[in-house]
Amino acid sequence: MTPAGRLAATIEILDAIAESGRPGDQVASQYFKGRRYIGSKDRQWIAQAVWRVLRRKARLDWLLASINVDPIDSRARVLADLVVEGGEMPAAEMFQGPHAATPPDALDRKMMERLHKQSLFHRDMPAWVKSEFPEWLEPRLTNVFKDELPREMGAMRDEAPLDLRVNTLKGTREQAMAVLAAQNIPSTPTPHSPIGLRLEKRVALVQVEAWRSGLVEVQDEGSQLVALLADAKPGMSVVDYCAGAGGKTLALAADMDNKGRLIACDVAEWRVDRAQDRLRRAGVHNVTRRVIGGESDKWIKRNAGMFDRVLVDAPCSGTGTWRRNPDAKWSFTPTDLEEIVASQAVILASAARLVKPGGRLIYATCSILGEENEAQIEHFLSADPSFSQIPVADIWAERTVNPCPVATPSLRLSPMSHGTDGFFCAVMVKKAD
Repeated sequence: MTPAGRLAATIEILDAIAESGRPGDQVASQYFKGRRYIGSKDRQWIAQAVWRVLRRKARLDWLLASINVDPIDSRARVLADLVVEGGEMPAAEMFQGPHAATPPDALDRKMMERLHKQSLFHRDMPAWVKSEFPEWLEPRLTNVFKDELPREMGAMRDEAPLDLRVNTLKGTREQAMAVLAAQNIPSTPTPHSPIGLRLEKRVALVQVEAWRSGLVEVQDEGSQLVALLADAKPGMSVVDYCAGAGGKTLALAADMDNKGRLIACDVAEWRVDRAQDRLRRAGVHNVTRRVIGGESDKWIKRNAGMFDRVLVDAPCSGTGTWRRNPDAKWSFTPTDLEEIVASQAVILASAARLVKPGGRLIYATCSILGEENEAQIEHFLSADPSFSQIPVADIWAERTVNPCPVATPSLRLSPMSHGTDGFFCAVMVKKAD
């Protein structure tokens, strides 16, 4: 693929992401699937260019607006990205050939000359521009991170590492490291999760024997810690209430050593079905998949008070995953947050009905916003006095020798402080009869 073709593809994908409203990784994946002729190195170059522009969007837009560029679209951002800090003026060949992008006109060339090697951190940029998050979220994020806001949100700009969870049904962390090393894939133990590995570079998982055999699964270390705090044990009755594609379901099954009753619930049948291949590859056979119709589902009423553990990995804003999904932040609105918070409260109250006396309710999100996290727990506990919160440090000490990463009752993780995605987890126990 020519340099011109790569550049044109980058602009096309960014346009498609902006127009479709769908997650960027889905748009890019569909683009490449429809163009099998694009080789792996070309795909890698294009993907890196797309995500680099998305991670710099607020700063690129600010720089373009500062020199009165109009319109500020995908093409303008890509041209600016080529020449800003560390970049060089593009060669003519970048715009030559049958599939090339439109060559720069006089205004484009003037814009690139003015931005050539311009710093991405101008002293006049507002804090939300420098840290790449929506302006309307600044008061909420300041309330959470206080003076650490610039550093915390700065870490959100960076690319996330690739974390793996070792499937203890099939082997140990040391064995997984050895299998990976045999394929020249270096890995290091994660600092907090006792069963996590972090890869030094991204790999194509379909070519990784440890993944194909079910010895490892892709799972951010923060997500692994949520499953660890559920403290599911062999022989228990457990519900993964919002199971989705089954990442935490797999971790719970391994903790249970395939013994006991594990129900994976979700309101979307396609998500429940999608977990089947992962369960089979992992060697999990104690899971029953169930589609529920929301909080009024009769199954919930029939099984009230029947489970030792109920994990609610609630639908959320996904603000903790912005390192992986930088495009998502710009389509997130105050109305979206209001609707999500209301939905979470309903889901949590509904799932709580399943917990038996003495059992535990685990609430988790991949959000960094207080409204979805501490405020939800405070509201739930005030509405249902039959539950009380257990400090995560108490559970942590029983599950691993690694030091607990937080001193607060709930687990709150962030890229800057812990090297994970942004996660929240609170554990509550139902009073025994």
